[in-house]
Amino acid sequence: MTAIEQSRTVAVVGTGTMGQGIAQVALVAGHPVRLYDALPERARQAAEAIAGRLDRLVEKGGLDADARSAALARLHPAAALTDLADAALVVEAIVERLEVKQELFTALEEIVADDCLLATNTSSLSVTAIAGPLRVPDRFVGLHFFNPAPLLPLVEVVSGHATAQPAATRAYETAKAWGKTPVRCADTPGFIVNRLARPFYAEALRVHEERGADPATIDAVLRECGGFRMGPFELTDLIGQDVNEAVTRSVWESFYQDPKFTPSLAQRRLVESGRLGRKSGQGWFSYAEGAEVPEPHTAPATEPPAHITVEGDLGPAGELVALCREAGITVHEQDEDRGTRILLPGGGQLVLADGQTSAEFRDVVYFDLALDYRKATRVALSASEVTAWETLRESIGLFQALGKNVSVIGDVPGMIVARTVAMLVDLAADAVAKGVASEQDIDTAMRLGVNYPLGPVEWGRRLGHGWAHELLDELHARVPTGRYAPSLALYRQTYVEMKSE
Repeated sequence: MTAIEQSRTVAVVGTGTMGQGIAQVALVAGHPVRLYDALPERARQAAEAIAGRLDRLVEKGGLDADARSAALARLHPAAALTDLADAALVVEAIVERLEVKQELFTALEEIVADDCLLATNTSSLSVTAIAGPLRVPDRFVGLHFFNPAPLLPLVEVVSGHATAQPAATRAYETAKAWGKTPVRCADTPGFIVNRLARPFYAEALRVHEERGADPATIDAVLRECGGFRMGPFELTDLIGQDVNEAVTRSVWESFYQDPKFTPSLAQRRLVESGRLGRKSGQGWFSYAEGAEVPEPHTAPATEPPAHITVEGDLGPAGELVALCREAGITVHEQDEDRGTRILLPGGGQLVLADGQTSAEFRDVVYFDLALDYRKATRVALSASEVTAWETLRESIGLFQALGKNVSVIGDVPGMIVARTVAMLVDLAADAVAKGVASEQDIDTAMRLGVNYPLGPVEWGRRLGHGWAHELLDELHARVPTGRYAPSLALYRQTYVEMKSE
């Protein structure tokens, strides 16, 4: 099944930001486009807004003047649904209410031909449920664009329970012909991105609720150590706390209140107080004119240890051995069966975050996982009341000698980056096992949809599924709510890895 021909009409119902963006994408791809809104005046205004954006593209050199003129000649506001009768594809981008969408598509079915592809841009509703009342539900798909649609490449092509494979393939190939990067997924709550992205927000909020660190420090650690483009607190302020919290709650409720998706009480209180982020002038941070930008906690300069002893294989933190030597720190290496750790001159230990806490051991400081220890500019350390000051001091000095800023956080099991990444790896493994999407499509969606530095499947391979499983198992032992219980899929992958060694 090939893409819809350029000569065929694409109709967009709903002329808000997403509707206009989708219409612009189809228009620039060469299709005649009809815009429909329940209020005809809005369709005309949307056409004018699209014309203005095309003008700006011409000014910036992104579109030539002739192409702009040809595109505008193909753009037509529609006065009635019946004006969409010859459409080969209708994309809906109206209010997120199931009954309203069902009513629209039921009406459209009586107007368009039976081979017309019907698509919803819903981000939170079930594609299967929207198509439920339809006479021909097998030609119904989800086409979930990301905002702003003309700029962001990802499109989730969602197959509902009744969607026929040829319809999904035609939608996929059409999005591809429009210059987008489509991914296929089953109709699951949140689809790929909104399902798998929950831990990025949820674990940061949980660390904050546990008084492990303040929002500015958590953001800095995830950016400068974890490699994420933005921290979760600044990102939810940008998205809107109400919007982000609503998506989280929708996914949680759709999964019958699965503890892995439990919303944050702290975020709920923020929404209830009207602190919605940038759009209200105050969220986790203040956006008032002249407001002071909060700085992450950064430890003062400290002398590094002259030498360390590395016992065992540091695994994901193995690069630290070379970095220490390059910094002039003498490194002694010993093969040990007791685990992996860095022994400091004062007798204390440095251990990569593993889901346990410093309070459980004598004189242990944990350090967080990094995407790349060589490129990371910040590392978080975790200590407890029983940790000797000399051990913490030597740990701070060690990482500072490697050119890193150091943030000391509370005694939080799994720390910040490590627990976030482990949860992402687990949810991705679970989604693949349940047929939500392929490994490749999951990684593509998370890199393009939310700018993750690595897809969670690839991250799991690099770290070893056993690493993620062990960390989550330790977390589950300390927080036995089910939130951190490793999925059966992750357990199986870990078992396979163990057998292949």
